[in-house]
Amino acid sequence: MNYPTRQQTFTWQDPLVTAEIGGSLGGLEHLKRIRDGELPAAPILSLMNGRLVEVSEGRVVFEAEPAEYHYNPVGNVHGGFAATLLDSAMASAVYSRLPVGVGSTTLEIKINYVRPLTATTGLIRCEGTVIHLGTTTATAEGRLTDSSGKLYAHGTTTCLLLRR
Repeated sequence: MNYPTRQQTFTWQDPLVTAEIGGSLGGLEHLKRIRDGELPAAPILSLMNGRLVEVSEGRVVFEAEPAEYHYNPVGNVHGGFAATLLDSAMASAVYSRLPVGVGSTTLEIKINYVRPLTATTGLIRCEGTVIHLGTTTATAEGRLTDSSGKLYAHGTTTCLLLRR
């Protein structure tokens, strides 16, 4: 069968530049420089029509706009889109509390999907906030909402803290 095709082009900057410079910064300063465009954002944000818009100690907000190319076979946005935004926001919230020489990685993530996202949902916000920061692990929670505050998904994470 001959189905209509569409095309999307993505551009991004070298993510290793951000990683290299970020190694000499605390998490909060590193994230602020990404938010302000002084350092390249993660390429995954380009794929997700997203950007980091707010950063403070223990709290970050990403915005993104779901599109048709994020769809799954049943006609709505793939759950991985929400999971990726939540993982990014929650892990970044943890990272915003870390000093120079300490990084983190997601150890586990739990997502609750409340309603489906579609290409007509419009701009969504994903807020991550730290719940607990220990010496080896940290926990955070996240909420994915639309412009009117309607909840689409929420989650929690545990991050492993890594001393460089």
